[in-house]
Amino acid sequence: MNFTQAITSNFRRYVDFNGRSARSEFWWWALFTFLIGCVFALLEIIVGGPTSSMYGPVVGLSYLVDLGLFLPGLAVAIRRLHDTNRSGWWYLLVLTIVGIIPLIIWYATRGTVGDNQYGADPLGGSAVPAQTTWAA
Repeated sequence: MNFTQAITSNFRRYVDFNGRSARSEFWWWALFTFLIGCVFALLEIIVGGPTSSMYGPVVGLSYLVDLGLFLPGLAVAIRRLHDTNRSGWWYLLVLTIVGIIPLIIWYATRGTVGDNQYGADPLGGSAVPAQTTWAA
């Protein structure tokens, strides 16, 4: 899944907490939201900071965009946990400082190969992993 497909997929599945999402879908979404945050941070600098009359509207727009991206981000995070055969309730570990570490590890590891209790493999994988060939 490439960047555009991942973003499109997440907006199509805006609040779909069922099923599974591949690592690429999750991490492309994380990159997308990070880049959006960088754009708004730059806009805040460009308009001149808190003393500028344009600062308030830029910050307000930033909050609205953050609010709009929150639910699809939460949904893809839970679907990613489903891909590793874990309940979405594990996401509550984010409320603890130390709990972020296992979440990052789980998000970075390959999901369950083949079907699991949360649905079909988003990569269409079988029990036998594909061979990787390296070109020189």
